[in-house]
Amino acid sequence: MALGFAFAACGPSSGNVRSGADLKPRAILSPPGLSLVSACTPTGPEICFNGIDDNCNGILEEGCGLGTGLLQFIVAWGDSPADIDLSVTEPSGSTVHESSRTSPSGLHLDRDCPGTGNQSCYGQNVENVYFEGLEPPRGAYVVKVKLTDIHGAPSPVKARLGARVGSRSYGVDLELTPSDDQKSFTFSL
Repeated sequence: MALGFAFAACGPSSGNVRSGADLKPRAILSPPGLSLVSACTPTGPEICFNGIDDNCNGILEEGCGLGTGLLQFIVAWGDSPADIDLSVTEPSGSTVHESSRTSPSGLHLDRDCPGTGNQSCYGQNVENVYFEGLEPPRGAYVVKVKLTDIHGAPSPVKARLGARVGSRSYGVDLELTPSDDQKSFTFSL
């Protein structure tokens, strides 16, 4: 026995109404010399904690114990002893970071590695901010990646910033040093 369902919606519509499913960046700004590129690497299964959409399904790090959403930002830097922090400022001005892990609109920082006493990193450094919900607020999201402590790691510290906006994923490889310790990106929705 087969069951079928049909859904219909009535009411006025506007050309300006967009759902989270068709979410696309209007603009992406990056530091001089760096460009976020549309990124997926069709290697088969998702490889955890690398900031890449390995299976090209538009979702970063699914099945890896990290939160995912229509809007997601992740920085990964392997097993380096360095500490890198990820912060995201949403259009309202609220910032999600290690000491303020949620925002009123639904952004969450769910991993802070290496972090003091954080046993959930398993030797794989990653920080992940995602939007929980279906409609992220429109406007500018400022994403900052900062080398907070090199902890004796070789310089430069290599990291990967991955971003998901709707069904598209983006990425850029970063090199952070004590004298060039922060990179900032703006995603306008």
